Amino acid sequence: MEETLKLLYSLQIVDSKLDELEELKGDLPEVVKAMENDAAQVKNAIKEKEAIIALSVKTRNKADLDIHEFKEKLEKYKSQQYSVRNNKEYDALTKEIDFAEQSIKDLEGQFNASEKTMEVAKNEIAELTHTLEEAEKNLAERKAELAEVSKETEDEELKLAHQRDKIKARLQKDIVPRYERIRKARDGKAVVPVRRNSCGGCHNRIPPQRILELRANTKLYMCEHCGRILVSQEIAESVSVNI
Repeated sequence: MEETLKLLYSLQIVDSKLDELEELKGDLPEVVKAMENDAAQVKNAIKEKEAIIALSVKTRNKADLDIHEFKEKLEKYKSQQYSVRNNKEYDALTKEIDFAEQSIKDLEGQFNASEKTMEVAKNEIAELTHTLEEAEKNLAERKAELAEVSKETEDEELKLAHQRDKIKARLQKDIVPRYERIRKARDGKAVVPVRRNSCGGCHNRIPPQRILELRANTKLYMCEHCGRILVSQEIAESVSVNI
């Protein structure tokens, strides 16, 4: 267990150093990520408008085809009116004519509505495309800034990342996720040393009996107040010398 405690505290030191390097970049990583999300949303909006246009084209073309068919039928019915033999046939043709005329009217309304929808969507795409061009231009500038800042710390980050991987490989698989959860919940500090009989994270006092147990380095102890993993001062000092 002593070796595990040393590895956990070593991992915490490495992660803290990585956090410090990340802080040097300021809010640029978050800004870039937010801008990427915004650009992605605009792209999705454009795709949605393009889908609307595609559907409208399909609807308009179908309406246009149906209009032509009904107009042909209408001409046929009107020509047949001159050769009807009785009122029953005349009434039947009149109903067909009325139905064809109403269908043409409805389909023309559908045709015009589709055209209008397409026009609106095309205008919206033009606006969205302009917005996207501006967003991508600004994003490229921010990415360049971030790349410049990252370049200054790249070597050290790679070195620390390599150290981190080596430490994680030596820890039990169930301990690392636990460490990560605490770290996320406690502003990056998952493992802290005991200092002056107090938790190095929340600074609450630790009972004397627990201090003695901690110094034995035989078990994983958590702070009763903040839930961080506690290590003895001796562990902390031995790790700090070797990191």
